[in-house]
Amino acid sequence: MNKPVVYITRTLPEAQLQTLADHAEIRMWKEADIPVPEEVLAAEAAEADGLLTMMSDPVTDELLEKAPKLKVIANMAVGYDNIDMKAADRHGVYVCHTPDVLSDTTADLGWTLLLASARQVTSAADYVKAGRWTGWGPFMFAGQQVHQATIGIIGMGSIGTAVARRARGFDMTIYYHNRSRNAAAEEETGAVWMEKNDLLENVDFVVLTAPLTEETKGMIDAEALERMKPTAHLINIARGPLVDEAALENALREKKIAGAGLDVFSNEPIGADHPLLQLENVTALPHIGSAAVPTRQTMIELAGLNIKDVLQGTQPRTAVPEHREKPPRS
Repeated sequence: MNKPVVYITRTLPEAQLQTLADHAEIRMWKEADIPVPEEVLAAEAAEADGLLTMMSDPVTDELLEKAPKLKVIANMAVGYDNIDMKAADRHGVYVCHTPDVLSDTTADLGWTLLLASARQVTSAADYVKAGRWTGWGPFMFAGQQVHQATIGIIGMGSIGTAVARRARGFDMTIYYHNRSRNAAAEEETGAVWMEKNDLLENVDFVVLTAPLTEETKGMIDAEALERMKPTAHLINIARGPLVDEAALENALREKKIAGAGLDVFSNEPIGADHPLLQLENVTALPHIGSAAVPTRQTMIELAGLNIKDVLQGTQPRTAVPEHREKPPRS
């Protein structure tokens, strides 16, 4: 009996895929860091029983229409906005993701950006490397104070809670905004719920950890940025489209806010000529929130196990919320 076929959209380590390989024929895109072309993904999906995708791989209705054998998509990410969920439901395809295992790693990266933005770390490092450091001045690269400052977290899920947990170590006052109150996070971290506009007006650091939905898309627009303090910093470790990038560029250029630390962008990879990258008060990273070796290995293993579960007719470990109550598909 032939094994089911699973297509993986990047070259991944075999060690983390061994359990899946015992139950399926694995096919992989030849590159680790270059996205699979959409036409190649469509052709491979047409023959696949399972897909292991990255957050940058668009899984469209058109692709699913031409993939009659497909039973499961395991997205190697917390978010799954790259997948047409309505189409997946219509075609009877399970969708899984990798929540929780990357929360602490992504929170670490958020704090890296927050500290780097607040203390002008990138600009100062470039200054030294360029040989421009010829003396010491009392306000040279003087940035914003982090300890005992106020932080506002928009999106108090597992990543937002992990960010708040770290804020306690900096003796910060913690506010958050979420669609619904998170009593467990409040009890653990002392975070206080606030209306979004009040949060924007009162905190020193705004950290975005919310999922991308129709409700959250463009939530940080010109009006939101106008509400922030001129000394405040915006940190985005969620999804690029949460922010109106043209409005952010204008706010940063006109010093309406002090700085931004960005790991995500509306279009990725962002071009070197993008206006945001021309600003000294922007710290930009290439979407590496969960990029710690142990975390990425765990994400690969979990995605593979989700595919194996569905192909064997059992409930996957981490189906997306919309699919958690659905029966296993055969």
